[in-house]
Amino acid sequence: MASRILSRVSRSVPASLFTPSKSVPARAFATTFHQPGTKVTTLPNGLRVATEEGHGETATVGVWIDAGSAYESEANNGVAHFLEHMAFKGTQRRTQQQLELEVENMGASLNAYTSREQTVYYARSFKNDVPKAVDILSDILQNSQLSDANIERERNTILTELKTVESSTEEVIFDYLHSAAYQGTPLGRTILGPRSNIESISRSDLTNYISTHYTAPRMVLAASGAVKHEELVELAKKSFASLPAHEKHSFDHLPEFTGSEIRVRNDELPLAHIALAVESVGWNHPDFYTLQVLQTLLGNWDHTIGAGNNLSSRLAEIVSTNHLGHSISTFQTCYNNTGLFGNYLVTEAKHVEDLIAITITEWQRLANGATSAEVERAKAKLTASLLMALDGTTAITEEIGRQMISLDRRVPAAEVAQRIQEVTASDVRRVARERLTDISPAVVAIGPIEGLPDYNQIRGWTYWNRM
Repeated sequence: MASRILSRVSRSVPASLFTPSKSVPARAFATTFHQPGTKVTTLPNGLRVATEEGHGETATVGVWIDAGSAYESEANNGVAHFLEHMAFKGTQRRTQQQLELEVENMGASLNAYTSREQTVYYARSFKNDVPKAVDILSDILQNSQLSDANIERERNTILTELKTVESSTEEVIFDYLHSAAYQGTPLGRTILGPRSNIESISRSDLTNYISTHYTAPRMVLAASGAVKHEELVELAKKSFASLPAHEKHSFDHLPEFTGSEIRVRNDELPLAHIALAVESVGWNHPDFYTLQVLQTLLGNWDHTIGAGNNLSSRLAEIVSTNHLGHSISTFQTCYNNTGLFGNYLVTEAKHVEDLIAITITEWQRLANGATSAEVERAKAKLTASLLMALDGTTAITEEIGRQMISLDRRVPAAEVAQRIQEVTASDVRRVARERLTDISPAVVAIGPIEGLPDYNQIRGWTYWNRM
């Protein structure tokens, strides 16, 4: 059956689309990077202060915590996200109204988010208000009231948020993808937690989570922009000195990838949504940048952008030319010890089988035939996108905090560019063979998916489609 599908698709696609153009020469880039050095100081209790001093009138300062839903149990899944919501509901020193007025009067912004492995609280303010911003961050992290009345009010807010998430097919797809790929491990759980947990989380659950995970060695106070490192260190000593200096908490169960599938057929949806994923690598793995180049080679495309036939992504070119899909995207989701790499596909019911076949065929083509020309082009595109994403103090502070938590160091822009430049076509082919060839993927599909092939058939394509 697989050979018939591929034969049918191949007949409808010009042969030239399967063969990368060799007319684009490999390019060398001579780029000078002007990046201020990252200064790092570790306080006696283990809190790290990391800054990149810049110019201007504003700064972003935040606290990155090595804690998220991956550090929860089945019983308290959702508590990290719940706690993030409670941080803005008043402290022992500030009521919710006082907190909001103080931030507004400074012209500042205060925000937070929870992921599977990190929780983040950050503020952006004028440089003269950085001490106030640090004090507010310290206050909401260490002195939240967590009153029963506020917990009940926020419980309803989070339940409403859960409904919003459940109404988004893309959100549901990636939650299902994690539950399929990381069965029986904390990474397989959702960030918000199940409805039953949201309805039952108590004040003791929140305080227990704080005492276990909100400790100094698991926190980084990061800042960039108009800040002085020595001044921020002194502010940290004043505001965070009382944080406990416990040892780092580890995973209850190390994440283990499982090839599997989840199918949710719903013919009332106009389009089929499919995610195909294989196990990727953690932040510190030697193949991290090679996989980023591979991600760029597979690329992203949406039918609304008015392009496709001339994009550098061969997959996008084929899908656009033959009208096989609504959109395609390539993702690499990294965690400390593992990751997910794959494609998210949106298409009409009649194209489900062909689009999956074409996608896996492209995986195999790159594993066996990625050329130096296309790899050089992808490297240039990747370098530009990564560096352009670091415009502004918030993006830089985000990068400092995340890297200090996951890598225990800040990776300079020059090193990022250098490591991308060191990736060769041979590296891409090797990693694609190791990760995308003869593997059992995680497959999730929602919508009108009557035409979705059997799992064993999809798994077989990763082997039989080799060139």
